[in-house]
Amino acid sequence: MTNENNPFESAQELIRSAAHKLNIENSLLEQLLEPMRILEVNIPVRMNDGTTQVFKGFRSQHNDARGPMKGGIRFHPGVTRDEVVALSMWMTMKCATVNIPLGGAKGGIIVNPKELTEGAIERLSRGYIRGIYKYLGPTQDVPAPDVYTTPQIMAWMLDEYEVLVGGKEPGMITGKPLEVGGAAGRASATAQGGFYCIEKLIEKMKLNRMDTTVAIQGFGNAGSIMAKLLHDAGYRVIAVSDSKGGVFRSQGIDPTRALDVKAQSAHLACYEEGKVCDISKIKQTKEYKPISNDEILELEVDILVPAALENVITGKNAKKIKAKAIVELANGPTTPDADKELAKKGIIVVPDILANAGGVTVSYFEQVQNAYNYYWEEEETFQKLKKIMDESFATVWETKEKEQVDMRTAAYMVAIKRVSDAMRLRGRAKRFVQD
Repeated sequence: MTNENNPFESAQELIRSAAHKLNIENSLLEQLLEPMRILEVNIPVRMNDGTTQVFKGFRSQHNDARGPMKGGIRFHPGVTRDEVVALSMWMTMKCATVNIPLGGAKGGIIVNPKELTEGAIERLSRGYIRGIYKYLGPTQDVPAPDVYTTPQIMAWMLDEYEVLVGGKEPGMITGKPLEVGGAAGRASATAQGGFYCIEKLIEKMKLNRMDTTVAIQGFGNAGSIMAKLLHDAGYRVIAVSDSKGGVFRSQGIDPTRALDVKAQSAHLACYEEGKVCDISKIKQTKEYKPISNDEILELEVDILVPAALENVITGKNAKKIKAKAIVELANGPTTPDADKELAKKGIIVVPDILANAGGVTVSYFEQVQNAYNYYWEEEETFQKLKKIMDESFATVWETKEKEQVDMRTAAYMVAIKRVSDAMRLRGRAKRFVQD
């Protein structure tokens, strides 16, 4: 029985299930169920008070059959080896689902960056690169930002790498500031890609934008940008939440106003993280009602967008989900047990490896631009992104209909076929088999 709270076991179950439907040979399946390599480093960092702390970092490199590996680096106290491995597996599947020529990797450091000074974060970032740089590069493995990492941190990591290798390699990392080779549109790419998926989804569901209600759990970068894109396009976003709670308004919420309130509440709380739920207090009207992060998942809406944490929709609360469709802007928000229950209820789930692939797609665009030393305007970036997302959604939907499976299984079938085809062509199916 899979432990629904273990992301590595969840990733393995998803791959195993889809691979069996494709009759993938066991020699390839076994390679897909484990990463090629896991790097583990201890990073000593001199703190501002003169003491030294040692932080543990990981980099999981899952599969490179389709190209250089790709995946973010997160700074979080809850980082675990299993989490990083699972995320690297999902990155392989994500890149293959949208058919970009990359494999999957992921990194993480066990740290609470809110407890460190900027100088300590820079020293930690550079120390991490020193520990693994021999396994990175534009033709090997290309990191990117993730939870609590920023374009500035990517710039420090790029600089450290270039010092170590003795040359300019802007394509060794993505999510950089524009001034050092970043891509226009990267900051909003994850939400933009998810928005294109929603646009295609409502066509399939025969819904009208103006009548479509949406709830978004997670009001960070991706969630807040998604809310604004939907609001501006005419959708009715009736609930949003962040880690401190949320707010509901049946007539709809203006995301720009909600962000202003979040910033205002942060200022009132002596610059602590703001709370979007404070809009119900500041507006001082009964139209705005406080709502918890559990309650927002159970609202009766057309589309639910989990845009925050992993494992928020589980076997325990899936029976209470009333949305007609779920679009996963977060990584791994739905457990395998929950998937089974949602399928029974006929709820469409646009999986993370499709719905949030806009970020890695524009990261791929950044790599291409770095290689050419020629950069595009944001409009061109989003034109190219829309084409890829629309085509990928159509392929996954067609597979779902043809194979009579849910969208997650369909996406994994598309991805695994592409990865296994590449592995087979490279001879990896027989690499360890004696003729």
